[in-house]
Amino acid sequence: MPPARNMRPVAKPKNLKATIRRMFAYVGKDRFKLIAVFACIAVSAVISAVGTYMLRDIIDGYIRPLIGLENPDFGGLMYILSVLALMYLVSAAATYVNNRLMMQISTGTMNRIRKDLFDHMQSLPLSFFDTHTHGELMSRFTNDTDTLREFLSQSLPQTVSSVITLTSTLVGMIRLSGVLTIILIALLPINLVVIQAIGKRSGRYFSAQQKAVGEVNGYIEEMMAGQRVVKVFNHEDKAQEEFDQRNERLREAGTQANTLASILMPIMANLGNIQYVVIAIIGAALLTHSRLIASVGSLVAFMQFARNFSMPITQLSQQFNTILLAMAGAERVFEIMDLPPETDEGYVQLVNAKRNADGGLTESEERTGLWAWKHPHSADGSVTYTELKGDVVFEDVTFGYVPEKTVLHDISLYARPGEKIAFVGSTGAGKTTITNLINRFYEIQGGKIRYDGINIGKIKKDDLRRSLGMVLQDTHLFTGTVRDNIRYGKLDATDAEIERAAKIANADFFIRHLPDGYDTMLTNDGANLSQGQRQLLAIARAAVADPPVLILDEATSSIDTRTEALIEKGMDGLMKGRTVFVIAHRLSTVRNSQAIMVLENGRIIERGDHEALIAQKGRYYQLYTGMFELS
Repeated sequence: MPPARNMRPVAKPKNLKATIRRMFAYVGKDRFKLIAVFACIAVSAVISAVGTYMLRDIIDGYIRPLIGLENPDFGGLMYILSVLALMYLVSAAATYVNNRLMMQISTGTMNRIRKDLFDHMQSLPLSFFDTHTHGELMSRFTNDTDTLREFLSQSLPQTVSSVITLTSTLVGMIRLSGVLTIILIALLPINLVVIQAIGKRSGRYFSAQQKAVGEVNGYIEEMMAGQRVVKVFNHEDKAQEEFDQRNERLREAGTQANTLASILMPIMANLGNIQYVVIAIIGAALLTHSRLIASVGSLVAFMQFARNFSMPITQLSQQFNTILLAMAGAERVFEIMDLPPETDEGYVQLVNAKRNADGGLTESEERTGLWAWKHPHSADGSVTYTELKGDVVFEDVTFGYVPEKTVLHDISLYARPGEKIAFVGSTGAGKTTITNLINRFYEIQGGKIRYDGINIGKIKKDDLRRSLGMVLQDTHLFTGTVRDNIRYGKLDATDAEIERAAKIANADFFIRHLPDGYDTMLTNDGANLSQGQRQLLAIARAAVADPPVLILDEATSSIDTRTEALIEKGMDGLMKGRTVFVIAHRLSTVRNSQAIMVLENGRIIERGDHEALIAQKGRYYQLYTGMFELS
C-alpha cells in the first residue's frame, strides 16, 4: 500500500461512530457477501497460523526421526506435507473468493452512494449551487467516494485480516513458549515508537506536498484556460518561470515526504530481523539450558511466528489514517445528503385541457395544445381550471439572497399575454434576480407574484417551470448530437418540431452545414461551435419547448448584429401571444418592448416604452444616447 496515502495527515470526522454506522448501512445491503468475505479472511488467516504451528510437528515428528536412518521412510512426511499443501490451496481459494466478493461489495456500495448523492443533489435548491463551487461538489463524487472505495476494497479486509492474524499468531506463540512471547511483546514498543516518529515527521511534509500539488494544479488549470491571453501578451516565458517555481516547491516537499515514508518499511523490516535474531539467541539458550522450550520444532515454529508478528501490527497502524480519511470523506458525502431538499408546498398543477361546449375548461388526458392550471380548493373540495395565458404580476415584491441584505425593494410590475417587457440597468441592479423569482428559484420575503391570477407560491415548482422558457447568456450544451441538445427543451419533440424550432431561431442554416447536420456530435460544452452558434441552439431549445412565457437573459449578447436581426424576425413569431421578459445591454434589442423597466440598486426608477422614456430624458435616455454606460 502506498505510504503517501497512509501517512498523510487527514481531517478527522466530526462524528466517527455515526458515520461508520451509516456507512455500514449501505454495505449492509450486501451483508451475506460481507459475511462470506469475513469467513474467507478468517479461514485464510487461521490456516496460515495453523500451517506455521505445524512446523513443530513436521520437524519433531517427521524430520528428526528420519535423521541417521539408512532406509528412511518418507511416507509420513509426504502425507503431512500434502495436508499442508492442501490447506494452503484452500487458503488461496478463500483469498480469491474474498477479493472477488469484496470488489463486488465496494463497487456496489459506491454505486448506491453515488446514485443517492446525485439524486439528492437534483432536489437541492439553486441557492445551494450558488454557494458551492463546481470543483467542491465534484470532489464529493470523486475524491471522497474514492477514499470510501479504497476503504472497502482494501482497508476493511486488511484490518480484519490483521486482527485475526495477530490473534491467531499470539495464541500460537503462547502455546509454544510463554516466556518468548513475553520477551517479544516487550520488544514491541520499539516498533510503535519508530512508526509514530517517522509518521509524524512524514505527515508534516505530506501536508506541504498536498498544498504544493493544489498550487500546481490550480496554476496549470488557470494557464490552460487562459492560453489565448498568454499567447496574445507573449507571456509564455513568465508563465514557464512561475510554473517552474511552483513545480520545484512540489518536488522538494514530495522528495522529503516520500523519502521518510519510503524508509518506514525497510526500517521495520530491519527491526524485525534484529528482533528475530534476539529471539533466536534467547530461544536457543532456553532450549539448551532449560526446558522452557520443548523442542527444536517448537523453536523454529515460534521464530516463524515472531517474524510474522510485527507485520499485522504495522498494517494496522498504516490502515488507521486510511480509515479516518475514508470516514471523513463519507461524512462530507453524507453532509450533502442531509441537506434539506427544495421545499414545494404548491398544489396547483399544469394540465392538458380542452374546451367544453359552454366555453369552460376540463382536463384532458391527450395533449391538446391548450394548457390550464388545475386549482383544487380545500374549503369545498371543488376544482377550477384557469387557462394558461402568461399573465404575470409583481405586487410590492421585496427579496434578498440573505436576510440582512435586500436586493429588490417593493418591485411592482405587470406583463400581459403577448407583451414584451424589458429590464435594463447596471450590473447588480436586480434584473436577473427578477427572472429568477418568476421561476421560484428563490422565495420572496415580501409581496406577491401572481401568474394568471394565481399566487405562484401555490403552483407546483415543476409545473411552473414547465410553463417557462429561458435562454441565458451562459449557454450550456450537453454531450450528444445537435438534435439531442435542441430536444432537451421538449424530450418528446419530433424531428420535425426540432427542425421547425431551429428555423425559428435561424439555426437551421448553420446546422445543415455541419459535418453530420443535426446528428453532429457536440462535446466539451459545444467547443466545436462558435459562441454565437451555441447561443442559437439555446434559443432553438427554448423554441421547441413552446412555452407561454419566455425569459431572455442577454440571449443575443454573443451574436453579431446581422444574425441578431435575423433572430429577432424569428423570435417575433415565437413571441407572438406570449409574455416575454428580456434582459439586455444592447438597447437596440428592447426598442419594440411594450414596457421597459430601468432598474438601479434594486428599484425601478423609470418605466415606459422606448419613445416615452426617451422623451423623459432620464437614465434610459442617457443609456441610449451613450451619455451613461452600463457596467
